Amino acid sequence: MKRKTGIYETTSVAGEKVKAFIPHDLPPVNPKIKIDGKLATLLQTAETNITRLEASGQIVPSLDWFVYAFVRKEAVISSQIEGTQASLDDLLASEADAKTGAPPEHVEEICNYLEALKYARKQLRNKGGLPLSTRLFNGAHKRLMSGTRGQHKQPGQIRRSQNWIGGTRPGNASFVPPAPQRLSHLLGGLEKYLNSNDTFPPLIRAGLVHAQFETIHPYLDGNGRLGRLLITLCLEEWNLLSEPLLYLSLFFKRHREEYYKRLAAIRTHGDWEGWLAYFLEGIARVSEESVKLIAALFKTLSRDRVRYLDSGNATVVGARLLESLPQNPIVTVKSAVRICSTTRPTAAKAINSLVDSGILTETSGRSRGRTFSYGEYLKHLREGTEIIW
Repeated sequence: MKRKTGIYETTSVAGEKVKAFIPHDLPPVNPKIKIDGKLATLLQTAETNITRLEASGQIVPSLDWFVYAFVRKEAVISSQIEGTQASLDDLLASEADAKTGAPPEHVEEICNYLEALKYARKQLRNKGGLPLSTRLFNGAHKRLMSGTRGQHKQPGQIRRSQNWIGGTRPGNASFVPPAPQRLSHLLGGLEKYLNSNDTFPPLIRAGLVHAQFETIHPYLDGNGRLGRLLITLCLEEWNLLSEPLLYLSLFFKRHREEYYKRLAAIRTHGDWEGWLAYFLEGIARVSEESVKLIAALFKTLSRDRVRYLDSGNATVVGARLLESLPQNPIVTVKSAVRICSTTRPTAAKAINSLVDSGILTETSGRSRGRTFSYGEYLKHLREGTEIIW
């Protein structure tokens, strides 16, 4: 039996008739989703791997190192999917007050993602904060779209006009989301589901919620980034991860065409199972990679700590700076002064001692305002964050 996941509604946009898709509320019915066979196997693997990721985060001495790194990796990749031309190195350099090769507004978009995530997590963690809801989405969207490129896209407001995906106009678009007058009801249904006691496993629910949000497409811009951020929030809110250690956008970036194909098949063929299989595969793969990355980063830092202390070049401030490198893998003398609460001469001496020990490398090629990178650490971390379009 082919499942119907919504209806098409004919509406008029700019003088032409288009068919906008109105999704049914979650969870899918007629028929209900059965978690068996391949889907059950994928779910078990994804649950096992994400449990291992949570355990890996709990046994390291400083979880903050990896939260800092992985949140930024997700922010960069999620923004790149939407066309942002800035890399992880650009973001980290900007945070160190160093020059970047990327347009400032593109780096700003990534910083906005970080602010949106910070805001949403704070709301969900505070007793009097907002739950997973439209109000929470609006607050996160306002922060996501603030600044140069998003200020005319109604930050924090549900759209009041028709949008579309693909094509030059609604009439030749690959997908037309629901009309504005439908959004209140649809978002209300999504909010109800997010806060329901649905019996589906949390990972299945997270996959359903992301696809539903993307189908509703409630904002003029930023829907993709906010929809991916919603996955992160669900995983934490539903106690799968205590911190945002999963950069799932990397899987979506690697398999971008399949991502859009699977979402479209939900609408055209009722194929929720195909989408969920893709989604769970992504959770399983990236969780496994994240565990390996945590181990590699921790090994690198442990080795370099021993190398530095045995080098004969070590200083007290240099040791302090070394411990901060996981959260500041690109530094300048100016940023080292701030990080270590010290003077410029002392900060410069600390940086030089780390350079002499082979831990930091000068990367700017300038004689003034130089930039130094924790190259070995960044080599592990930047995988998948390259700009490829």
